[in-house]
Amino acid sequence: MAGGSAPVACEKIESPKPQLTRTQGIQGVILYTVFLAGGIASGKSSVARELERRGAWRIDLDQVSRAVLEPGSDCLPEIADAFGDDLLDPQTGELDRGLLAARAFADPASCALLEKIEMPHIKRMLVRTLEGEGCCLTAPVVCVVEVPLLDRVEDMLDLADEVVCVTCPVEVRRERAIGRGMDGADFDRRVANQPAEEYLRAHADTALDNSGAPERLATALDAWWAERESSGWGKARG
Repeated sequence: MAGGSAPVACEKIESPKPQLTRTQGIQGVILYTVFLAGGIASGKSSVARELERRGAWRIDLDQVSRAVLEPGSDCLPEIADAFGDDLLDPQTGELDRGLLAARAFADPASCALLEKIEMPHIKRMLVRTLEGEGCCLTAPVVCVVEVPLLDRVEDMLDLADEVVCVTCPVEVRRERAIGRGMDGADFDRRVANQPAEEYLRAHADTALDNSGAPERLATALDAWWAERESSGWGKARG
């Protein structure tokens, strides 16, 4: 822990958690599953990449959400029924994602409908991936699930051995995002549609502070990884 009044870089959050069933792959190998959350420009993806570099299996729920809209998926007929058959190419079955976005994000009700259709398929694909062979072939047997919107998967937190959130004040994140070329108004719109940091902390077991220099986050992540290794990757929740 840092001295004085400096913020804690890696903070274990003590709060009541439900009893959990750990994910077991097809080979009977117990998988340590981390749900990694954080707002836009928080550094969440940087943490996910670093964990992947250390050997963790990485799953990006954004990529899963795109995969469930691939031709031949069970989700596409439901999308077409709700938003129009003309969304699908009659020859290839390819989804016109731009047209879907125009219709689904036209109003809050349509956006909610799209989410209602997609989320069950996304969750089923995630479970199949966690229970599949690939995740259990990593060394150590660790999987990090990069979660863009933790509130949308709150009913799946029992799949996680640990929920980690990357925290950073919104004004710092806004400055970073603009420095990378993002329009400030676009950042504000995205933040408005994401769970607040207070929500993330309330549902997390560990908070990694990324309000300072990158080296400070790296040090906190080193400490987190070392502690998990020393405990044999025993579950942190429950």
